[in-house]
Amino acid sequence: MFYYVLKYVVLGPLLKLLFRPRIEGLENIPQEGPAIIAGNHLSFSDHFLMPAVLPRRITFLAKQEYFTGPGLKGALIASFFRSAGQIPVDRTGGKAARPAVEEALAVLERGELMGVYPEGTRSHDGRLYKGRTGVAVMALKAHAPVVPCAMIGTFEIQPPGRLVPRIRRVTIRFGRPLDFSRFEGMEHDRYVLRSIVDEIMYAIMELSGQEYVDRYAPDVKAELAHSGSHHLRKPA
Repeated sequence: MFYYVLKYVVLGPLLKLLFRPRIEGLENIPQEGPAIIAGNHLSFSDHFLMPAVLPRRITFLAKQEYFTGPGLKGALIASFFRSAGQIPVDRTGGKAARPAVEEALAVLERGELMGVYPEGTRSHDGRLYKGRTGVAVMALKAHAPVVPCAMIGTFEIQPPGRLVPRIRRVTIRFGRPLDFSRFEGMEHDRYVLRSIVDEIMYAIMELSGQEYVDRYAPDVKAELAHSGSHHLRKPA
């Protein structure tokens, strides 16, 4: 109920009014049955803009930190994500994420849409980073097509660290569904999983026009943080 009130009464109409999103390829979203929407992740706004334009309900995997933040702000954010039916995911490792993957599979088994960000985190510089294989496991186990999605312009309106988004027009572009049924039963083959994810990320890159970096975004972020702190410790 809370999801639909947000989508059709409160947040959805407001977002469409403010950001006037250009929507391309909406016909690529299956009208029924399970499907995974795999998108690039440039901004906190992505969580709200994509669902606002989709004709069907979508459930997202959201980082666990949104559900465990301290203080009043943390409690409000956690309440929002829980009420909207989003699934918390532990991003510390493959085994830690399994409960979230199982919940996501249950969503797909009900014939619903599941939204994932294969990069696992927001891009800190607007580039597209290497994808994690969880989306491939879900696609094979649920026998679900993967629809690539490109959010364009959301980094400019609300890059990481910016609280209030700038009011500018954005584009949301959906590509043709990717069918991985040829790999059915091979969800334990890491080479197959990597092949699937690379195909998904290539499709997203083609849609978004982003520069691709064949490294995991958290690793690059960690290196930048380390080099920055090391620089600060150097004597003058």
